Amino acid sequence: MAFKDVTPPKGGRIAIRDGRLQVPNDPVIPFIRGDGTGPDIWRAGERVFDAAIQKAYGGKRKVSWFEVFAGQAAFDRFQTWLPDDTVAAFQEFLVGIKGPLTTPVGGGIRSLNVALRQMLDLYVCLRPVRHFAGVPSPVKRPEKVDMVIFRENTEDIYAGIEYAAGTTEAKKVLDFLAKEFPKAFEKVRFGSAEKVAGWRALLGHGTDETLQVGIGIKPVSKQGSQRLIYSAIEYAIREKRKSVTLVHKGNIMKFTEGGFRDWGYQLAKEVFGAVEIDGGPWCRIPEGKPGAGLVIKDAIADITLQQVLTRPEDFDVIATLNLNGDYLSDALAAQVGGIGIAPGGNINYVTGHAVFEATHGTAPKYANQDRVNPGSVILSGEMMFRYMGWNEAADLILKGLDGAIASKRVTYDFARLMDGATEIKCSEFGENIVEHM
Repeated sequence: MAFKDVTPPKGGRIAIRDGRLQVPNDPVIPFIRGDGTGPDIWRAGERVFDAAIQKAYGGKRKVSWFEVFAGQAAFDRFQTWLPDDTVAAFQEFLVGIKGPLTTPVGGGIRSLNVALRQMLDLYVCLRPVRHFAGVPSPVKRPEKVDMVIFRENTEDIYAGIEYAAGTTEAKKVLDFLAKEFPKAFEKVRFGSAEKVAGWRALLGHGTDETLQVGIGIKPVSKQGSQRLIYSAIEYAIREKRKSVTLVHKGNIMKFTEGGFRDWGYQLAKEVFGAVEIDGGPWCRIPEGKPGAGLVIKDAIADITLQQVLTRPEDFDVIATLNLNGDYLSDALAAQVGGIGIAPGGNINYVTGHAVFEATHGTAPKYANQDRVNPGSVILSGEMMFRYMGWNEAADLILKGLDGAIASKRVTYDFARLMDGATEIKCSEFGENIVEHM
């Protein structure tokens, strides 16, 4: 593939055959440093990645890093927030990693992260959440948190259709509902001029009858739901986990979130041979089938957010829609030490495409200070190596991070909350991880 403004280094190309990644010993891996603190955390991360590969494979394997651009750095260089070269690089080389990106204010792309996910159809947002001993936590027993979240990445609010209140588009939708679905239209609290006038009169603002109703539509499909849930169940079987919980708000949104739940149970029965427990709807994969004993269950989203605090041991693998997954993954990250060490991966298990990423923001006030915690991008790299089948390198990263935290020589976010800790720089924390491999 030809590139306009960047040149890939020499190296092999990751491919996928029969649903399995084929990874050469010298894969080209595109990366985006990111904006704000991105260059600092990437510098520390790359040092850790290269050291883990060298120690694990003794020079027999290496990564050919291929820098591409997005966000502010791309705009400054090429006057575009997301260059075609960047998308092409992730398409061509299948697996890549990125730091945090600035999202342009005003017009243009609503979110660079969302744009990349949609362009590559990265339908799984994979967020493992576990506690590292010694990391400060606001809860009493953070070690009980050991969950993997499969968040649907292409539908729900990420594919949401919205029209601002008072616009011609919003009025057209309201008029359509009033004409074609009058009973449904009755639910629109201020959908009629009479209701608006009554409210305005109560406030003492006269009787302005202009309708000001924002409209939002969230699409949730059977196909999109089932490919996400299939990936979650496959993962749970492969990793010998004990349960998959379908998290939804189907008690209110019966045909979107409720559909997600129902399609999940249907898939579990028809594809994995699960049978109902005590009359259902919970079910279990029976003896004699792959994943025997795995329980597929469901939970309402609001109760889930409570129970991951009070009964975290009841949750293992979680499959959920986009918005629920957003709330849940960040809430769980807070329980185990914060978003600063929360990794993430965006994956299409069919095509093999995957982009792993630091899940926090750019924190521009700390840019170029060599101060912030690089844990999020480092653990995202650990996820990437495990996805590639380079488990030995991934294991060394975890070992190094465990040792670095135990040494209490940590970045400021940990040091201020740990007794007897020594605050060190971002780059020094990376070196500390390497030393403890």
